[in-house]
Amino acid sequence: MIYTLRHRTTYRYGRPVHFARCTLRLKPQEGEGQSVLASAVTIDPSPARAVMRRDYFGIEAVAITLEAPHTTFSVEALSTVRVERPAPPPPEFGMAWERVRDAVVAGRDLAGRAPVHFLFPSGRVPLLPAITDYARPSFSAGRSAYGAAHDLMLRIGRDFRFDAKATTVSTPLAESFALRAGVCQDFAHVMIAALRGMGLPAAYISGYLRTVPPPGRPRLRGADASHAWVAVWCGDGWLGLDPTNGVPVQDDHIVVARGRDYGDVAPVDGIVSGSGKQRLKVEVDVIPDTETQDLALVG
Repeated sequence: MIYTLRHRTTYRYGRPVHFARCTLRLKPQEGEGQSVLASAVTIDPSPARAVMRRDYFGIEAVAITLEAPHTTFSVEALSTVRVERPAPPPPEFGMAWERVRDAVVAGRDLAGRAPVHFLFPSGRVPLLPAITDYARPSFSAGRSAYGAAHDLMLRIGRDFRFDAKATTVSTPLAESFALRAGVCQDFAHVMIAALRGMGLPAAYISGYLRTVPPPGRPRLRGADASHAWVAVWCGDGWLGLDPTNGVPVQDDHIVVARGRDYGDVAPVDGIVSGSGKQRLKVEVDVIPDTETQDLALVG
């Protein structure tokens, strides 16, 4: 499947901002069933400096500096991506979770994608005994790592309620777990904490999910959204699971970034020098090539 992706973020400030420094993580990733056919980012106002770099985990990010006073700041990323992944394995596929756990701590690989980096607590995902206890029923002796993680994903989908008003981007993990409610970020953080608590490496994946308009209805421009899910290390590779929707990751999921938690992969973050209120608007379109939309393809 080939997708056209449009992600537009607009900040409006009550008073002029005289200086801003931001990091943008908006380019889809290459590999693991994805190929980027084209990608471009438009920034307004134009930055005084823009430097592209790759972080330790391989995320391609652009660091920008704005030095001219402005009351509006917008970033639009437009990409064309081909996604062709193999079908997910059967739920009980692969190595026993105890073998995977023991092999990770005995491993010597310290490269950016090494499983060991995704095993320990991170800034937004502490290891909480209550979440580890919640995970245990899925981890019977000898069960495959993927089978246990798949079962955990389904349980989270049943036990937690999707509620965009229950949490914010900064809600602590313990609070969203106690509420049993939140958005995809919360679902992913809970599952990551549960897997790490049982000794399995788990990564936070940010990107997009294809949505299908109701039958007979046109696709609404800007009505899609960013999405988050989990990749679990199963001994010989990473496999994606989406606890918000209770499904393995397939061709409907488009990966932008991978990190230990949301803090590593935020699409836009940074600092501004100014006072007054600000308003944020985010518009996302995920359009497969089987549909038409009035968007210019990048070349």
